Amino acid sequence: MPRASKRKLSAPPNPSPSPVKSSAARSGKTKTTKGSDRVDNMFYKYANDGIIDPDGIMTLCEDLKMEHTDIRILMLAWKLKAVKLGYFTQDEWKTGLKTIQVDTLTKLRKAVSELEKELNTPSNFLEFYSFAFCYHLTEERQKNVDMETSCELLNLILGSEYRSQVDLLIDYLKIQSDFKVINLDQWVGFLRFFKEISFPDLENYDDTQAWPTILDNFVEWLKEKHR
Repeated sequence: MPRASKRKLSAPPNPSPSPVKSSAARSGKTKTTKGSDRVDNMFYKYANDGIIDPDGIMTLCEDLKMEHTDIRILMLAWKLKAVKLGYFTQDEWKTGLKTIQVDTLTKLRKAVSELEKELNTPSNFLEFYSFAFCYHLTEERQKNVDMETSCELLNLILGSEYRSQVDLLIDYLKIQSDFKVINLDQWVGFLRFFKEISFPDLENYDDTQAWPTILDNFVEWLKEKHR
């Protein structure tokens, strides 16, 4: 039997202390959690059966102190990337409110009121303008919006900046009989027309360019109207 060694065994090294999260990190996580909870609670206040439906949006509008026809509600739908007209899913709500850094009704009221400033950027305005059209495609594989809704959207989105042009275009759309619906190409064409064509003389309108036929017809109607 071997003799035991008289050498003292060295103590095992102390285990590395587990990292301790700083108070700032813990505080940040707590704030994030509380913010997420507030966003969820806001959603549940307006939701019915797990989704904010038209009734919930009406209640939201009342709390935001604005009419449900206010363009800022459409802007909110744009920021939420809402898919179905008149409905906000919980994912859309949470992701969208995170994007605009909102977790209370007071902050939402302020943020919604400031959304118009984002539209001063041409690319943002075009994105919003196109979204407004697509948001009103309510059926699967639908590609056109009915004429009445298209006129309402034109008035809502472009009326304040292009009052005379919008009024005349709406008058024309209501009396013409060649088109019953509006497609996205025509919709985007309306905006391009208002931005690029001098009005009311229409001197720089060239019908050989790639304008939608409905705008060629509109210009002819205007010229006849002013002869």
